Amino acid sequence: MSSCITTERAIRIMAGAFILISLALGVEASPLFVSKYFLWFTAFVGVNLFQSGFTRFCPAEAIMVKLGLKRSDGGSCSN
Repeated sequence: MSSCITTERAIRIMAGAFILISLALGVEASPLFVSKYFLWFTAFVGVNLFQSGFTRFCPAEAIMVKLGLKRSDGGSCSN
C-alpha cells in the first residue's frame, strides 16, 4: 500500500481538521469553547468544498501544488 500524500488526500485531511477544530472552538457545549463566531469558519470550509465540487477550483490545492505535492491522477503513487 502506498503512503504518498496527494493534493486530494491532503485537502480532505486539512478540511476535516479545520471543521473539527472550529466546531470544538465554536460550540458552547465544548470544553474548548472560545466563541460562537468560529462556526463561521466551519461554514467557510463547507462552502469552499461545495463550490470546488462544481468548479474543480480549490485555492488550497493550488497552494499545495506550488509547495510540491502531487495531484491525484487516479493511479498509485510511486517515488
